[in-house]
Amino acid sequence: MDKGFKEVQRYRQWWMWLLLSGIAVLPVYSIIQQIILGVPFGNNPAPDGVLIIFAIFIFALIFLLFTIRLTTEVDWDGICIHYNPFFKRQIQWHKVAKAEIVDYGFIGGWGIRYSSTYGWVYNISGRKGLAIELMDGSKFVIGSQQPQLLKKAVTEFNGE
Repeated sequence: MDKGFKEVQRYRQWWMWLLLSGIAVLPVYSIIQQIILGVPFGNNPAPDGVLIIFAIFIFALIFLLFTIRLTTEVDWDGICIHYNPFFKRQIQWHKVAKAEIVDYGFIGGWGIRYSSTYGWVYNISGRKGLAIELMDGSKFVIGSQQPQLLKKAVTEFNGE
């Protein structure tokens, strides 16, 4: 594994996209009915501008969820976490005190979460990941769909 480990995760759960598609229908339908057909949408219709702003917000949220990805790279330099578009963090091996695969559970959802047990948890789906404790005592977990390959890379490159 001299080339290192790389995993890229995206939000691709079918049920989430089905739910978001259902939510996206509402602003599209309201704009068609009220602005294009001229029939007020609902008993107390919102102004046309509010409908447009609401539609832009919903589609921006869907676009954001579509573009988010968690990239984990492990090589001789250390561990690099890139939670695009929010942050990128490089951890050098000499700063790592401990690294182990854990089942961190659901912890209230996916994304960037805080756990009193594991510190910051960065995940896209699932419940397993690499728990890292740094020399300064801070902790975090990187969720992974390939936890055993990730652990193998950490062992190989860090010498644990």
